Amino acid sequence: MAVSTPPRRASRAPTEPGSARPPGRGRGLLARATLLLAVPAVVVLVVFFVVPALRLLWLSVTTPEPGLGNYTAILTDEVSLTVVLRTLGMAAIVTVVCLLVAYPYAYLMTIVSGRWRAVLLAVVLIPFWTSLMARTFAWVVLLQDNGLVNTVLGAVGIGPLRMLGTTAGVTVAMAQVMLPFVVLPVYTTMRGIDRKLVDAALSLGARPVAAFRQVYLPLSFPGVAAGATLVMVLSLGFYVTPSLVGSPQQSMLAQFISVQVNQLVNFGAAGALAVALLVVTLVLLGGVALLTRTRGTRSSAGAGVAGGLV
Repeated sequence: MAVSTPPRRASRAPTEPGSARPPGRGRGLLARATLLLAVPAVVVLVVFFVVPALRLLWLSVTTPEPGLGNYTAILTDEVSLTVVLRTLGMAAIVTVVCLLVAYPYAYLMTIVSGRWRAVLLAVVLIPFWTSLMARTFAWVVLLQDNGLVNTVLGAVGIGPLRMLGTTAGVTVAMAQVMLPFVVLPVYTTMRGIDRKLVDAALSLGARPVAAFRQVYLPLSFPGVAAGATLVMVLSLGFYVTPSLVGSPQQSMLAQFISVQVNQLVNFGAAGALAVALLVVTLVLLGGVALLTRTRGTRSSAGAGVAGGLV
């Protein structure tokens, strides 16, 4: 008769005093390491962005004489005010054009097969392989009076039209440069939208256009807002394309600041214009962030209701 013996428990090695770490110690070390990793980026931002911005602010209120005269001149001087308004208008037009082209393009990327999606994505990314200067000079060649664009327009009986040195030419060239900055965030947002929400709206009797407008479009709003903000902010400070494709009648704020510094040596006015541009950008970013947060809350609530119907 076999006698069963109880299994032996594995003996634990005695822990040395001080070897056990408190639960929060690892988190503290990780937080410190993260802060240390962020130090180089913070130093670069402070040295190359914050300090120059403060320097511009100082020059704007001290040169050529102390006071707010440089800021008053922006609103009272006809040339300065015209350039500021033209810059805002051009940035808004380019943003709208990019949205009208990028939204259906991004939507097409979400419904085609994987192979065609890769092709469409490559078309968006290929312009990044060349420099901005090269792309702008290409538009100068295309928009000339005897360029390819006018040749095609003349063949169909529309042209030739004067494109180089016009607002239309600058808009087309800037929109081509800015288009990827709208396509990519909109496409990323669209890929995360559950198609069942639209199917649920259709099954409840909504028309396709109404389902798209009331369900799909609000859910894609974060990507639209992100892309529009990128294009608007970048367009406000655009320099190369308006300088080469446009004429003095299309001068924007960045070119006007360059004239103040390089030709007129008026650092006070240039600093005031740069600070005004920075303030407009910050106000724009704050407004878009607030609008996105409000629309995001409504979209989440609507998606939750629609998700319960699926």
